[in-house]
Amino acid sequence: MALMITDECINCDVCEPECPNGAIAQGDEIYVIDPSLCTECVGHYDTPQCIEVCPVDCIVKDPEHEESNDDLKAKYERLQSK
Repeated sequence: MALMITDECINCDVCEPECPNGAIAQGDEIYVIDPSLCTECVGHYDTPQCIEVCPVDCIVKDPEHEESNDDLKAKYERLQSK
């Protein structure tokens, strides 16, 4: 699954620079995660780095973008080939 940021986001700016795929950006009100770029850090790290640094635990799995670990790895490989 790709990740998403809930409305508990406090716009602290710590998650965006941690994303190795550039999937996190400032949205209209809170930060947002582009599901086409989010690999949950598969291929880069053992755990999603945005979740590791988030002080309010507002980053969760996005139920509208379910992906297996194999899907995330394939997405990582596609992103790296660009």
